Amino acid sequence: MVEIPFPFLFPLGFLPINGNAGPSNELHWLASAFIGIVFCVIVYRSTAVLSFLWFQGFDKLSPVEKVEWNNRGFSTFHALFVAVASLYLLIFSDLFDEDSSGDLLVNRSSTLSDTVLGISIGYFLADLTMVLWHFPALGGLEYVLHHGLSVFSIFLSLTSGQGQLYVLMILFTETTTPFVNLRWYLDVAGQKNSRLYICNGIGLFLGWLIARILLFIFFFTHMVTHFDQVKQIFPLGFYSLLVVPPVLATMNVFWFWKIAKGLIKTLSKARHRK
Repeated sequence: MVEIPFPFLFPLGFLPINGNAGPSNELHWLASAFIGIVFCVIVYRSTAVLSFLWFQGFDKLSPVEKVEWNNRGFSTFHALFVAVASLYLLIFSDLFDEDSSGDLLVNRSSTLSDTVLGISIGYFLADLTMVLWHFPALGGLEYVLHHGLSVFSIFLSLTSGQGQLYVLMILFTETTTPFVNLRWYLDVAGQKNSRLYICNGIGLFLGWLIARILLFIFFFTHMVTHFDQVKQIFPLGFYSLLVVPPVLATMNVFWFWKIAKGLIKTLSKARHRK
């Protein structure tokens, strides 16, 4: 790993660069991020066209609602992509199999994992730009904080080649996003009393419990049991790993509390209608 001094940008005095990095690697990272942004634009436009053709109420939405409708289209696309990619890299590939290599788990990366992280940076940058441009219509400060921390963490892991195991774990939590987006779509479409809305609410509750509560418990347990490796991550990455996940976990618990309250309210109303 090569350390390049940037004292005016980083309080710890340097930005780590993967020792195998070179012009081709940097071009690969930039290309992956650019692809992520392009995909967001394509899916955003496609969502608008398909929704106009298939959903009669789309044309009646307000301009802000149309923007959010299309925005949630590419956030769903990214969530599905990163969930499948993270699951493959974490479970089905041998990249992070403790017995597959002599390298430390925190130092392992691959062309595929770099590509996934690069595309995710592109998505978060595109979504963050829209959130700021339309602020606060697409989300408040919590979304800015979430996306800002995501870009920061992914960038450090991508350029250093360290900690990708933990970044991919956190990216896998995006599996709950399709449930969140479907809930919003059904609400806007006037389907809050439908069976699909109730089933989606239950799915969101269970998905959030598994992907954003239990997975984070496993995340922190894994960090503790492999802390001898975690300590070998470059200083800025090490301290970020100690700070960023707890912040995200706190936000997840807060949102889980709101989801649970909403589900109880929805089920109560459904029971009274019967």
